[in-house]
Amino acid sequence: MQTIDLNCDTGELKDGQNRNYDEEIMPFISSCNIACGFHSGTPQLMTQTVRAAIKHRVKIGAHPSYNDRENFGRKSLKIDPETLMADLVYQIGALKGMVESYGQRLHHVKPHGALYNDLLVNDTLAALFVSTVKTIDPVLKIVTLANANIVGYCAAHGVGVIQEGFADRRYQQITQLRSRAYSDAVLHTPEDVLTQVKGFLKEEVRLTDGTIAKIKVDTICLHSDTPGAVSLSQTIYNYLRENDVKITAPA
Repeated sequence: MQTIDLNCDTGELKDGQNRNYDEEIMPFISSCNIACGFHSGTPQLMTQTVRAAIKHRVKIGAHPSYNDRENFGRKSLKIDPETLMADLVYQIGALKGMVESYGQRLHHVKPHGALYNDLLVNDTLAALFVSTVKTIDPVLKIVTLANANIVGYCAAHGVGVIQEGFADRRYQQITQLRSRAYSDAVLHTPEDVLTQVKGFLKEEVRLTDGTIAKIKVDTICLHSDTPGAVSLSQTIYNYLRENDVKITAPA
């Protein structure tokens, strides 16, 4: 039986938002990435999201970012390595402690936004990120874009890696998502999202120039702030179940 993990970025609230839809999405995912306060989230929201994940038996990961709430962590920052390492330890350590206080274990780390993208093109940054995560807990896995350079660094450091595909984002290149500066960067309709998911199951994805590229993913992400995210997550979940695909997080 084919298996796949469904993950979602959670624990986030943008300016003007009174609530998010994490609780509604939890039944339709197998792992979540919880914001650690630097781009979004608060200790209270982190705790609330941890409880919801445990309730729905969803694997919990940390979602650290640059220290940049003003830009929701989506702006690339020039930051010295020591500061970044301290910021990562602070964020991941905080969530790790919360999770362990409930008798559970932090499963993975997925960088957020600009940090996620910068790791794909900056080898020095990628190596620093992997070594820092290993220092915090060598059992932690790292979620990164499928085929990215960081996959090799994880292998070199003996760190588990989970290769990710995005259900709701267009691909500029096999290792580059289309910039959110473009109006067509995000896939909104159930038809487009399901087409992307079906492609991943066949180990392929359509790039913006129309070509089909080979890709193998362990997990598929749907962003919780994509319009209609709750309905889309249910649509993906139901499609996979109906087609005998087992939804489960990597061990």
